[in-house]
Amino acid sequence: MQHFVVVGGGQAGASLVAKLRSEGFDGKITLICAEPVHPYQRPPLSKAYLLGEMGLDRLMLRSEDWYTDNNIDVMLQTRVVELRPEEKTIILQGEVEMKYDELALCTGSYPRVLPGEIGGELDSLYTVRDLADVDLMAPEFEGGRNLLVIGGGYIGLEAAAVAAKKGLNVTVIEMAPRILQRVACEQTSDYFRDLHTANGVKIIEGVGLDRLTGTDRVTGAILTDGTELDVNFAIAGVGILPNTILADASGIACSNGIDTDLHGATSMPGVWAAGDCANLTYEGQRLRIESVGNAIDQAEVVAKNMLGQNVPYTPKPWFWSDQYDTKLQIAGLNLGYDEVHVKTFSDAPDSRVHWYFKGGKLIACDAMNAAKDYMVAKRLIEAGKSVEPAILCDENTNMKALLRA
Repeated sequence: MQHFVVVGGGQAGASLVAKLRSEGFDGKITLICAEPVHPYQRPPLSKAYLLGEMGLDRLMLRSEDWYTDNNIDVMLQTRVVELRPEEKTIILQGEVEMKYDELALCTGSYPRVLPGEIGGELDSLYTVRDLADVDLMAPEFEGGRNLLVIGGGYIGLEAAAVAAKKGLNVTVIEMAPRILQRVACEQTSDYFRDLHTANGVKIIEGVGLDRLTGTDRVTGAILTDGTELDVNFAIAGVGILPNTILADASGIACSNGIDTDLHGATSMPGVWAAGDCANLTYEGQRLRIESVGNAIDQAEVVAKNMLGQNVPYTPKPWFWSDQYDTKLQIAGLNLGYDEVHVKTFSDAPDSRVHWYFKGGKLIACDAMNAAKDYMVAKRLIEAGKSVEPAILCDENTNMKALLRA
């Protein structure tokens, strides 16, 4: 009987094992999870779960019974310490050897941490990546306390929104000239800066963190411009790194992630990769796509290819973020954009769409409270179609009709 092993209990790992079964694989499947719980949704952690609007049961991607019913062996609180691809063997903690016929690495990513010299070893400094992180910080979210968010990306801003809704005094610092600079246009940064400011969050841009202060816990912060802040706790949202530790050590080619070909195969025969850890090709560029949609889609293609179906993977990037009552939906990737066109709505001042163009071609959009425009944009971009900016920005345009043009 063939044995397929999947390392990583996140969205990609869970999607991959499910697809193996739905495609008819009747061999042995082992899913190895470092955490003590079965695979769960991660995006709600910094939003609905932290707010207390979603319980653990609703976070779960599938019930525990589903894995049993589908004969999938889930190993919780288990870590792989070594890969031996030439021997088709992995080594688990405790020097336990496990043989495989095909191996999929869905090891995801981990958060960057602050260096120890600027306070990275103090208690009450948190990151937002997994269930344990959020459970640990949740008691800190009491009204009237002072929270410092380090980093003005989506994770940091989502945590800031939750804290503000819970009545905390929130300061966000971003060392770049503007929040969201790495991932969004200036107009999107402006929208979310105004949104947070209207909800009482103080945003400081172009200023970094010199150091956190305190004896055991964080009690303050000194910024690079000399500003001193009183702080009860802090959240570092300064980016993530692909988890390539096992792949690197075993000689698998890695470059900002585990290098994969169009089918999800790595440089080692019989070893595949999917999700946040995988470096793939998108429109001629090597990159990683950090999203739920990519984790699911790529993992399902890899599952098919582990079964010999030889299916190429074509990414269709999409993302979302919930902050206060605003739902941001993103279609495409805005890499290299040279124009941004803005659509507003006379009857919905909180709605807006930012259309990204590159060389006259529509490549992405940010849709704030504009679900219809997002859905049309997603289909246009996936089909490689462009529409004149003036038409896209006219609130009277029949958006669905553009798909038939």
